[in-house]
Amino acid sequence: MIDLHCHLIPNIDDGAASPEAALIMARLAVAEGITTTACTPHIYPTLFENDSAGILAGVDGLRGLLAEAGIPLQLTYGADIQLVPELVQGLRTGRMPTLNGSRFFLFEPPHHSVPPAFDRLIFDCLAAGYVPVITHPERLGWLSDHHYDWFVNAALDGAWIQITADALTGRFGRQARYWAERFLDDGLVHILATDAHDPVHRPPRLGEGRWAAERWVGSAEAGRLVLERPQAILNNLDPARVPPPPALAEDAGDRDGMEGPSGRGLRTEGDSSPSLWQRLGRLFS
Repeated sequence: MIDLHCHLIPNIDDGAASPEAALIMARLAVAEGITTTACTPHIYPTLFENDSAGILAGVDGLRGLLAEAGIPLQLTYGADIQLVPELVQGLRTGRMPTLNGSRFFLFEPPHHSVPPAFDRLIFDCLAAGYVPVITHPERLGWLSDHHYDWFVNAALDGAWIQITADALTGRFGRQARYWAERFLDDGLVHILATDAHDPVHRPPRLGEGRWAAERWVGSAEAGRLVLERPQAILNNLDPARVPPPPALAEDAGDRDGMEGPSGRGLRTEGDSSPSLWQRLGRLFS
């Protein structure tokens, strides 16, 4: 399995608190069946002022520690990037890293406050050629039936959705589990990841989430969540060449008025909001 969201670099954010903790997390990841981990510390202005240069240096140092300890975990890099107005500029200049240097990057909405211009920033990223992988929407404190449609529309427009494995197994509480299961049941999830932060309370558990996902999407799709699509990201494949989640497949129905497996509409009836591609057409016409 491949874990594309893990706070493994020590002493860089609120993840691993020491090199020893990072090594324990790495051993746990290997025991879990994870072969590759993306080290993705927070980029959160005024709180975690990380950038590509510091993250790459941290990954290089951690690779040396893993080699000395004989831990066979492959590392790559990225960042859990908070939703900020200068996001596209940061990606273009390379100050904010994408996942393994690809077109994909982790896009973190704020946990406790409804972000302004959410759909506009998604649009700007996609129009600039980047694919936002929206991290852990199921755990957002402001998620509701109304705001759920924001993520549905983002996925329909080309953003990817990442659910936390521990949310799906109930370790983040009933509400997070409900939303994680709903995203899966509606066929909208592209990848599962651990979002691991420490060896005890938030270790890198991915296997349990994979098995839990099978209940909603079957074993083949559950495998795509933790291996095929993460590998496609590492290989920087064109999203059009990657098998999409069930609701986004070509034979899933018309985009407008489409329903997920649960029967819930993926666009609310009467929703006349234009898709990304309609908006792009207007922008460049």
